[in-house]
Amino acid sequence: MWSEPSLFAGTDLAARIERVERSLIEEGARAAAQREPRVLVLPVGSGAAVWAGPGSPLDKVVGVGMGDEFDDGTLDEVEAAFAERDTPVQFEVSTLADPAVVERLTRRGYVLSGFENVLGLRLEPGRQSNSAAGVQISPVGPDEFDTWLDVVATGFAAPDLQGIASHEEFPRDALDNSVRDIASATGFSGSIARIDGVPAGGASLRLADGVAQFCGAATLPAFRRRGVQASLLSARLADAAAAGCDLAVVTTLPGSKSQQNVQKIGFQILYTRAILVRSA
Repeated sequence: MWSEPSLFAGTDLAARIERVERSLIEEGARAAAQREPRVLVLPVGSGAAVWAGPGSPLDKVVGVGMGDEFDDGTLDEVEAAFAERDTPVQFEVSTLADPAVVERLTRRGYVLSGFENVLGLRLEPGRQSNSAAGVQISPVGPDEFDTWLDVVATGFAAPDLQGIASHEEFPRDALDNSVRDIASATGFSGSIARIDGVPAGGASLRLADGVAQFCGAATLPAFRRRGVQASLLSARLADAAAAGCDLAVVTTLPGSKSQQNVQKIGFQILYTRAILVRSA
């Protein structure tokens, strides 16, 4: 175990992370537009409202309250657009955002449905990768993409039940499509873990504005508790440091196994996002 320099979770850092999150969701939606003509990307102050398809994990409003204001007319437009698509409006609002955002949303009938934690780790040059015994990590090439996608989506479909359960469930086809869409984002790469040559887990990384976003990772149930996630984390951190990123960020459910894994290697909780939903 090594000691990492601590991070101060101020509004400037949160705004940087939220901008990067917004750009990722927007790029995923633009990729989805090649398949779904009703894709929506609407600016909402410092954030954006995105609809990328029925049941998509990308259907939400992100990045709001970080400096740029929006009026009730913008909210009216967002709510009407989501209603036309028979989709609840979901806002993900940082605890470091302007508190007035949550106040306005609750007045309009939005209900708090959960939380997610944003954790960060300062990166230093020269970071090395360390894999668990018997776990091999390799980048995902074009010929392995479908294998990687199947491993990640199957792992997501059988979540580890430690901690607070997610309030969301997604159809398998919507999950597959969203992963494909996010994989088209600038700076995205995938990693696959194998044990004895058999695919055991997969993970993704997106580099933007000096931030390494850990966009998602999953291990097949038969291979859990064997160091797959720790190995994928270590490899991606080394890659991000080598690429010149100074910050790694991951989003987890509170108290989850994923949160436990990243905190073991030095990630710290920076802030929480409140998830507020208004029915369609």
